[in-house]
Amino acid sequence: MTETDIWRLNATDLTALTRNREISAEEAVKASIDRMQQVNPALNAVVEDLSSQALDRARNLDKAVGDGEQPGPLHGVPVTIKINVDQKGHATSNGVVALKDVIAPDDAPVVSNLQKAGAIVIGRTNTPEFSFRADTDNDLHGRTHNPWGRHISPGGSSGGAGAAVMAGIGALAHGNDIGGSLRFPAAANGAVTVKPGLGRVPAWNPSQSAERGILAQSMSVQGLITRSAADLHLSMPSLIAPDPRDPFHVPMPWRGEDQTGPIKVAFTKQTFGYDLHPEVDKALDTARDALIEAGYVVEEVAPPDNFEAGRGGYRALMGEVLTLLKADIEAAGSKTIRDIFEVYFQEFPPIVGTDLIKMLAKRSHYAREWSLFMQNYPLVLSPFLPQPFFKPDRDTEGAEGVHEVLGCAVYSYAMNFIGLPAACVPARLAELPHGPQPINIQIAARRWREDMAVDAAAAIEDRVGQMCLPLWKKMGTSF
Repeated sequence: MTETDIWRLNATDLTALTRNREISAEEAVKASIDRMQQVNPALNAVVEDLSSQALDRARNLDKAVGDGEQPGPLHGVPVTIKINVDQKGHATSNGVVALKDVIAPDDAPVVSNLQKAGAIVIGRTNTPEFSFRADTDNDLHGRTHNPWGRHISPGGSSGGAGAAVMAGIGALAHGNDIGGSLRFPAAANGAVTVKPGLGRVPAWNPSQSAERGILAQSMSVQGLITRSAADLHLSMPSLIAPDPRDPFHVPMPWRGEDQTGPIKVAFTKQTFGYDLHPEVDKALDTARDALIEAGYVVEEVAPPDNFEAGRGGYRALMGEVLTLLKADIEAAGSKTIRDIFEVYFQEFPPIVGTDLIKMLAKRSHYAREWSLFMQNYPLVLSPFLPQPFFKPDRDTEGAEGVHEVLGCAVYSYAMNFIGLPAACVPARLAELPHGPQPINIQIAARRWREDMAVDAAAAIEDRVGQMCLPLWKKMGTSF
């Protein structure tokens, strides 16, 4: 196998070779580094190149295995880490110029867990300022581009992660998600992800000087963006390993109990007044048919009020942002991000004071309604966005732009507010006027059952195929 082939391997296929010593960790890492050097100048997905230390670590892992040490489950897998999470000795800039010298004193739990499993960090990926846009651009590192073309945003806030993994820069990409920041980049780039539920993945940044707000704590989760659903089953058990620095982490196994009988899926095309684009409609039908073929029982039925929970939850988050973060945004943010936040506050009028306390209380009501519904329907298949993914900087175009980018994304942030897991997987490659573009859908799952959402994503992927293959063919003509 040549290095030209190695970078194309998914993490699952790669570890089958590295763990059996058919290829070395050094070979695996070098192939991804070569790919990064080839395509990243045009993408700007990786904004800190860690090639040298990655190769050193790969050689050390190879030596350890040669000396008889058991290889980890992710032995030799090249990964990227988002720049808003601590990696010892590197800046946790969060895309903000004023934070470019905030050097992490230690690794965050996700970095530690990935490295303990044998993964090797080859670079750190871009994020928008304060990781609070569904697009990725900032004054510190500049714009990240979507490998499908510059007419499509790469998504955000884990836009660098999504663009990197789909372009072949590493087999796994770390990201996080407070309102869709894993799923937006997955949808933009045709990748696969699962937003874990609350308490599933340990999280904490050793560099932080104060604890985050309660909604930031309860809505934000850490995860991975991959090219295949199988890679989530491979890697997530390592990511969810306990870490005492997160006192609210729940140490549960990745796989839950097997379900008796066919799994029922609630299928909805509700868009709450937003237009459902024909290509999204076709993607939903394809996903439904794939699940039926795989033995699921799919019934068209509306879940509990997603719009009310989603909008209420995001307005509450904006209330917390207004109280705890707005001063920092005003002091350290660019004019672009300051202007965007002003429109955020119009689109999602912040809930503050007594009303915020009431909305925090009502969160349990929404979560309970979903919990009861999911006793009968453990999975919910829905749109992720009602339209194909938007163009770069759409959220800078005033109220209309923010409304298209975030206003319609209630299926996204509702899951953050009530703490349920949700997978995002491509179900169609649409031929649009500007060219081919992936269309992702969402699969929400019962609490603690990320594995069921990923199983369903795998069933859809079996029918549709992995989007990296047509992407790489397209990239061959333009990169």
